[in-house]
Amino acid sequence: MMDISKFFLGKKILITGHTGFKGTWLALWLKQLGANVSGISIDIPSSPSHFETANLLNQIDDHRIDIRDGDAVKRIIKKLEPEFVFHLAAQSLVRSSYENPIDTMITNAIGSANILDALRNLDYPVAVVMVTSDKAYDNLEWSWGYRETDRLGGKDPYSASKGMAELAIRSFISSFFSSSDSNIRVAVTRAGNVIGGGDWAANRIVPDCMNSWSNNNVVDIRNPDATRPWQHVLEPLRGYLQLAAQLSTNILLHGEAYNFGPPANQNHSVRELITEMSGHWDSVRWNDISNPKVDLHEAGLLKLNCDKALFDLQWQPILEFKETVLMTVEWYRYYYQNSSKSMYNFTISQIEEYSKLASERDFSSKTL
Repeated sequence: MMDISKFFLGKKILITGHTGFKGTWLALWLKQLGANVSGISIDIPSSPSHFETANLLNQIDDHRIDIRDGDAVKRIIKKLEPEFVFHLAAQSLVRSSYENPIDTMITNAIGSANILDALRNLDYPVAVVMVTSDKAYDNLEWSWGYRETDRLGGKDPYSASKGMAELAIRSFISSFFSSSDSNIRVAVTRAGNVIGGGDWAANRIVPDCMNSWSNNNVVDIRNPDATRPWQHVLEPLRGYLQLAAQLSTNILLHGEAYNFGPPANQNHSVRELITEMSGHWDSVRWNDISNPKVDLHEAGLLKLNCDKALFDLQWQPILEFKETVLMTVEWYRYYYQNSSKSMYNFTISQIEEYSKLASERDFSSKTL
């Protein structure tokens, strides 16, 4: 069984979107594993940001690149010569996609195509993990989990942009990377709703609650009965790492897509999430401001089936819902109580804690 804890030692890694929520966690984890990490991102997406509070700028090779600029992407990839690429850069907010639908589609679809186009002429092996979203599925809000072979689509611009990205990725794989001896191997991931410390994006339930409650304010909540496949950020990231490592050695994974999420029977509503968070935070207050007449479309129910990741990658989630929420709230509590201090050590301690739990609970964690 492949040992991921040693696999990335000394490897040259490129993360797009490394300044974002998931990107920062992934960069810190890979840095801890001894990888040589480079990142490209157009900017730091929020203030505060995990990227800044963890002082990541001084620990990796940081570049400001717009993935919509195909020539710039080609130049930086040629310069960096990465052995692994994790593509996370995106316009990732559903509500922002209504304000800027064209930019969302260009960033998410053309941006993804630009990354793959830049890899076309490389003459050495590269394993590429393209991160899209569970919102790429044509969500009919049925009660069973979506499989990787289910139809893609989307009613809102964000979901449509992710479906478009998947079509672009599939086209590049078939058109340019289809031979059995292709240097470039590509796989796609679709993760469920990710929570964890360091997320300050606008109009997201956890950062909205943490921001409001830390200032003893009331938080406004839309659609509290909507359910989501909530998972801690480290769960899918472990999947990305396992997928990248195995993709580099197993041609059978090339071109495949994988869901990473909690068990389908562990979906929880927004109301349940808030209730669980309130058990670890004082002075919790919130209002239900749902208004179906004016609210933009948001899915009420979404589930994922992750059997394929278990069968092919030996990946499965290891945290219970209560543990996911506790780790998340603990991170924010530490931040708001110690805002003058770097969050680097605390973040690393959570990565180590999670890895330890994985090694104790999950047979697949022997690969970590």
